[in-house]
Amino acid sequence: MYTRLLTFKRATDIDGGVTYLRDEVQPVLNAQHGYRGVTASADRAGAVLGILSLWDSESDRAASDSALGKARQEAVKIVGGDLTVENFDLVAEEITKPPMAGCALMVTRTSMDPASVDDNIAFFKSEVVDQIKAEPGFCALRNMIDRKTGRGVVGTVWENREAMEAFAAKSSERRAVAVSRGISFDETSYRELLFAEMK
Repeated sequence: MYTRLLTFKRATDIDGGVTYLRDEVQPVLNAQHGYRGVTASADRAGAVLGILSLWDSESDRAASDSALGKARQEAVKIVGGDLTVENFDLVAEEITKPPMAGCALMVTRTSMDPASVDDNIAFFKSEVVDQIKAEPGFCALRNMIDRKTGRGVVGTVWENREAMEAFAAKSSERRAVAVSRGISFDETSYRELLFAEMK
């Protein structure tokens, strides 16, 4: 599966953006071939809004651009701030409980040598996924990567903020192993899920 991640920084109207997504953009998304779901999350204190859409194939995602381009322009007017659009391969996904509004979301950005992507994906699936799933309050995870650049995003969803913070507090040991494999950890964002639709 494939994803498109929209990140609004310095957002001034997060709730207006989520309302626009639900009322105006969701019907457009549902009309697109290969569309598989969308989530919206926010770090209100940091003025960040993230919108993640899922697609069956790269071609489905690319074909949706023309239909969604105007909607993105309108979203920038409503949400404010600066918009970044990124495309990723979804390389790992685990869902124990479907993500829903009110859940907590930890978004961790990573980077690695593109030549090491496949080895590190295999390591993540075989060694890391089960460790994360075993943590109290776990709901879901997605590991997304841009194979050309080696940049990635790992999102983990938790029943509540307390569970997310407990998981985050224990992440240093896990990260040490990843760093030894050449993975760098960039910014981490702690958010609340505001909207979720899965098909």
